[in-house]
Amino acid sequence: MIVGIDHVQVAAPPGCEEAARSFYGDLLGMEELPKPAELAGRGGVWFACGSQQLHVGVQQHFIPAAKAHPALSVLDESALRTLVERLRAAGHPAEWDEPLNARPRVHLRDPFGNRLELLSSI
Repeated sequence: MIVGIDHVQVAAPPGCEEAARSFYGDLLGMEELPKPAELAGRGGVWFACGSQQLHVGVQQHFIPAAKAHPALSVLDESALRTLVERLRAAGHPAEWDEPLNARPRVHLRDPFGNRLELLSSI
């Protein structure tokens, strides 16, 4: 039986690691996780996302995900607004969308063009 989501992976081109660390780690504030030794040679970067993980995996013939996306939960609306300001100041446009179940949300692209959604947890 399925009991939850362990991780979500987004794809990125070879050599993506520093841009992934800058965006997901520095800008979004996600903690980088060590990759298991047997997977470290494949490239990419893993991040903690609450009790789940977000993996940025290397794809040789990379094409950004235009529709499919992870939706990342942000502490509250105030934190979401602060994060949107920080993203925009760093050159990452974030567009407000209609609330989802009364939760404010935005859509944006990571440095590789993958679609992301950020929404308030409350």
